[in-house]
Amino acid sequence: MSSEILVVGSLNMDLVVRATHLPQPGETVLGDFFATFPGGKGANQAVAAARMDAAVKMVGCIGADAFGQQLLESLRVSGVDTHLVSIVQDAPTGVALISVDASGENTIVVVPGANARLLPADLQRLTSDLDQVRVMVVQLETPLETVSAALNMASHAGVITVLNAAPAQKLPPKILQNLDYLIVNEIELFAASASAGLSMPAVCQQLLARGVGQVVVTLGAQGVYACSPAGEFQQPALPVSAVDTTAAGDAFVGAFAAGLARGLELPAALSWGNAAGALAVTKAGAQPSLPGLQDVKRLLQGEMSP
Repeated sequence: MSSEILVVGSLNMDLVVRATHLPQPGETVLGDFFATFPGGKGANQAVAAARMDAAVKMVGCIGADAFGQQLLESLRVSGVDTHLVSIVQDAPTGVALISVDASGENTIVVVPGANARLLPADLQRLTSDLDQVRVMVVQLETPLETVSAALNMASHAGVITVLNAAPAQKLPPKILQNLDYLIVNEIELFAASASAGLSMPAVCQQLLARGVGQVVVTLGAQGVYACSPAGEFQQPALPVSAVDTTAAGDAFVGAFAAGLARGLELPAALSWGNAAGALAVTKAGAQPSLPGLQDVKRLLQGEMSP
């Protein structure tokens, strides 16, 4: 097992439907598939990191319902430590309503439920756990003040901080200043910086100037772009036949964090993330699609096709 990763974030049950195309406003379409999958960006990223042989703890909230118990079981089966996941009585477990079209593209509506009950006061119990943590991973499906408090705690404890700034929103200075790595797609990049009319590299440089250590932009079929004080570079995407893109970003983040926990330099950690994201889109569902370390290594070594 590698050094420990602490994921502070959301746990959702994904309710997935598939149709030939995604409906336009006011349109009803007939679907041909429905299933429930354990999900939530926080839980997905925790599982993704654990499948890369990282030792992972999850911090979050679920409701006192069947969905919550299913989510806990999915995390435990994947090797994630769940003793820091709280059960709340006054809110249901979060859900995500996911529609997937024939090409694998999706739209998602998230109802936070119990995820909104994860508050800064709940993080005080993490003090002793931070002594064993190398990397903290956070997203934006829990309250922003909780995200800020978690990153502040980790930064002051000397823990590497990773924020996947999704769903897209503007990030305040107190969050940017505590970030070692900001991971975003293009939409999230421009939302996080509240910049318009600038090029992607210019926005990344702007974020570095505001205190972010390094910016990583996932570009789908165009690969991944990274910007740091040492320079900028891009890795191409690995060609795949997409089935469901739902957890591609989470696979990237979890594998990237696992690479950082192993002590990999940025280019190598990005390669882990790139390969994990490619493999994830070849299977349906969020957590069921997340690949293991050996599959990622074989893909990077050219021993298998995605």
